[in-house]
Amino acid sequence: MKALCWHGKEKVQIDTVPDPVIQDPGDIILQVTSTAICGSDLHLYDGYVPTMEKGDILGHEFMGEVVETGAAVRTLEKGDRVVVPFPIACGHCFFCTHDQFSLCDESNPNKSLLDKMYGHGGAALFGYSHLFGGFAGGQAEYVRVPYADVGPLKVPDGLSDEQVLFLSDIFPTGYGAVEEAGVKPGDTVAIWGCGPVGQFAIQGAWLLGAERVIAIDRVPERLELARTKGRAETIDASEERVMDRLNELTDNRGPDLCVDAVGMEAHGVGTVDAVLDRVKQAVMLGTDRAHALREVIQACRKGGRVAVAGVYAGLIDKFPFGAAFGKGLTFTMGQCHAHKYLRPLLQRIQKGEIDPSFLITHRLPLDQAPAAYKTFRDKEDGCIKVVLKP
Repeated sequence: MKALCWHGKEKVQIDTVPDPVIQDPGDIILQVTSTAICGSDLHLYDGYVPTMEKGDILGHEFMGEVVETGAAVRTLEKGDRVVVPFPIACGHCFFCTHDQFSLCDESNPNKSLLDKMYGHGGAALFGYSHLFGGFAGGQAEYVRVPYADVGPLKVPDGLSDEQVLFLSDIFPTGYGAVEEAGVKPGDTVAIWGCGPVGQFAIQGAWLLGAERVIAIDRVPERLELARTKGRAETIDASEERVMDRLNELTDNRGPDLCVDAVGMEAHGVGTVDAVLDRVKQAVMLGTDRAHALREVIQACRKGGRVAVAGVYAGLIDKFPFGAAFGKGLTFTMGQCHAHKYLRPLLQRIQKGEIDPSFLITHRLPLDQAPAAYKTFRDKEDGCIKVVLKP
């Protein structure tokens, strides 16, 4: 089959690789009908996630048709159309039974590596390095999906791939960030980053009753989408001092909830902390650029809440923990427990409350994926979200 494979920093290519096979009775084989490039994939593309190996198949946002089932699979059969959540979860460990699927204790065969890094490691992820299990991803013609009775969600007739594809990751991740942080009617929510996750955090804040949503970015087309489809007030970080503008908009109190939808590759411009982050990351003295997170902490109101939806991988220098402590902030963060949100968010789609396909700017065949990675990473051609068709 054809698959998009990693071959080094900024080098991905379409390779011919062996077709996946059933390895466990609980597996299914999926013929991929739609897959997407995620902002998290760019951390692999840019070389910031260790334990990648040449030939690893990328992609954790995908859906398709079941073409083969293992002997133990009970809920799915050949011909079913499913969307697959990006964490791989066993369904029966302590964390899965508490709806904390991205913290699964059983799915990651390389969990000991994460234990050494973090103290306790979490779930395996599709197409996301050997730290997270080394499972092949879905930017391919076919993919093996383990624990098939736990993860994949059967798609009802009448819904297109584009309406449901983002249930695999970015819709639950953006929505879940504001829900986990406890957004309440009347809240003012500020969201750093108007990429795909930020756009769904905007939508989630409205769906959950926020009174105001303020979106922050420096990319014109992302800000425009936040204003039009997202109905958010916007701040262009390339033209305004974000902290000053937020104080103006909130009578110097600050937003009730601040969301970091940027993560480890923040692009602060002209600030000392951003320059230091880039230098340290370049010479491997630091792993994450945390300009957005620092600004979130400074801007949030006293007693407010901070939700971290952007991915962070390791150590952060000059972290304003004193400000977080002094202001009494509450933090929620982590890989989304996507399984938890699949059915509730599918119901919102079915009711017509949201059509996630609004985000798509580029629809391309799989063989154009290598060029699409660069276009997406460099924010060229108005690119906000790429969907690939194997």
